[in-house]
Amino acid sequence: MSYRQIIYHIVFSTKHRVYSIPENCADKLYRFIWSIFKNNNCVLYQIGGMPDHIHILCDLHPNIALADLIRNIKGVSSHWLNKQEDFPDFAGWGESYAALTCSYAQKDVLINYIKCQKEHHQKENFDIELNRLLLENGITSKT
Repeated sequence: MSYRQIIYHIVFSTKHRVYSIPENCADKLYRFIWSIFKNNNCVLYQIGGMPDHIHILCDLHPNIALADLIRNIKGVSSHWLNKQEDFPDFAGWGESYAALTCSYAQKDVLINYIKCQKEHHQKENFDIELNRLLLENGITSKT
């Protein structure tokens, strides 16, 4: 029998970081993305964000490659968002993403962090947040 636990904290932004995810419609997008995870036999622990970016905490099914899942999430959700009247300013997702591994022991802390994005971003903008997350995970440049 094989055992594995690979939890990812994934962060990506809207194209050009345009504020295109209205707060009152974000849950609709998050439910749609949850369905993508479900269809790929992956576990979505938490999703949340701000009008210009999202955070995802998840566990991938062993048969799913991270890059393939993110490409799928971005592609399928972009197509869906462009058909929704609730997201008139959405022009796509940014090209890059951050995918940071974390331990199971960190899971509840990260779930809370993602739930509290609105409060968090009153103190720290997205650029500073992303740079901090990268540095905390040993990534010294955005390449």
